[in-house]
Amino acid sequence: MSEPFDLLVIGGGINGAGIARDAAGRGLSVLLVEKDDLAAHTSSASTKLVHGGLRYLEHYEFRLVRESLKEREVLLALAPHIIWPLRFVLPHHAGLRPAWLLRLGLFLYDHIGGRKLLPPTKGVDLRQPPHAAILKPSLKRGFEYSDCWVEDSRLVVLNALDAKERGADIRTRTECTGLEREDALWRVTLRDGSGETQVQARAVANAAGPWVDEVLRRATRANAPAHLRLVKGSHLVVPKLWDGAHCYIFQNGDGRICFAIPYEREFTLLGTTDERFEGDPNEVHISDEEAAYICASVNEYLATQVHPGDAVWSYSGVRPLYEDEAASDSTVTRDYVFEVDEDGGAPILSVFGGKITTYRRLAQHALEKLDIGDKAWTADASLPGGDMAVGGHAEMVERYAWLRQHMRIEDIARLVRAYGTRIEHIFGTEEAPRETGEKIAAGVYEAELRYLRDVEFARCGDDVLWRRSKLGLHLKQADRAAIARWFEA
Repeated sequence: MSEPFDLLVIGGGINGAGIARDAAGRGLSVLLVEKDDLAAHTSSASTKLVHGGLRYLEHYEFRLVRESLKEREVLLALAPHIIWPLRFVLPHHAGLRPAWLLRLGLFLYDHIGGRKLLPPTKGVDLRQPPHAAILKPSLKRGFEYSDCWVEDSRLVVLNALDAKERGADIRTRTECTGLEREDALWRVTLRDGSGETQVQARAVANAAGPWVDEVLRRATRANAPAHLRLVKGSHLVVPKLWDGAHCYIFQNGDGRICFAIPYEREFTLLGTTDERFEGDPNEVHISDEEAAYICASVNEYLATQVHPGDAVWSYSGVRPLYEDEAASDSTVTRDYVFEVDEDGGAPILSVFGGKITTYRRLAQHALEKLDIGDKAWTADASLPGGDMAVGGHAEMVERYAWLRQHMRIEDIARLVRAYGTRIEHIFGTEEAPRETGEKIAAGVYEAELRYLRDVEFARCGDDVLWRRSKLGLHLKQADRAAIARWFEA
């Protein structure tokens, strides 16, 4: 058997990828295993925001909001190609939270996280353009504040890629089927398409998301109580409801909120829901009730009504939240909790809860809890492709305008949003261009697919169409099939 790994990470979502990256950068030998594709489950099914969580202030989760707001600007600086600022408009609804409470909450939101890069909150007259044509006439005033967008599944992939480039072994489509503690080591059984293999590890980070309890029981042989509350969140994608980059956050009568966000140039993203989930996390789909709930929520505010049948796509994910015995699924904490089991031998750290915005701090705290590796380093180290200016997308598009001999300007903009400065790894530079290869689909060349396969762990068409990108929303069926055939070949 080969030399033991310092750390085995189970789970290729945002927490697992973040822990693997941090650990590899500290000089540890790291193996990450994921039974499916990276970000195949919860981490590609978020509302795609890096945010403080405005509504968490109502539940007095000030520490979580403060940490999230501080991380918002850290992550924006580390990955400005896949994270960028948004402005949200929060209408005042006369029958819900009073205006003074909204103003107080937004004052705290502006100040407790040390905001530096993003503009502050301001009042908005909703009777003026552009809002007057979008919202119902009964809505008179509101507030505009800042948060950030993130390409969630790409954030996972880039963390895994950076971990790999720092020495980590990343194995997708590889399931951990056995964990046996042998004094100071774990004997680990792995299964992939070729069969079973065994490795050893000095420590385990269990970041298996909805399966974290299952992995922990497998390791400890104990019938431990469940630590998770699985809560399903679903979203609808509908044709674009308004022009402009601003977003809306709507209050619901049940105390929850619903987002309406411009999405992929041609669409609007609506969501999310909070619904207790007790099925198979591999099989998660939006229900008719959830679709109706989302539409009813936004229709309280929008002048043009939305119906479930308008949706061109929907997606759902299961949030593996820490069970804090909260009465409501919408109020259960989004904070993360660790459990370390050593039992006199090799440790296993299990991660419960967490949110995309705090993944980097979670990873840092996990390694401190395990007390392994060198000092923390990720606060100012760009993710792959992120060594560009915040808000510098237009300049990057101009730099690669020479690619217009092959593709449209909107295709170049997509590449900038996805790869940042790593475009050079795919197409080279104007002075030293690389072969684009055959055109496989509209705006998609063989060079990009080779890069996604050889560098970004993609193994099939869906990995590209729905996780490395959202091309699945834009391409015709024939083009989607052509990408799938390319991988099969």
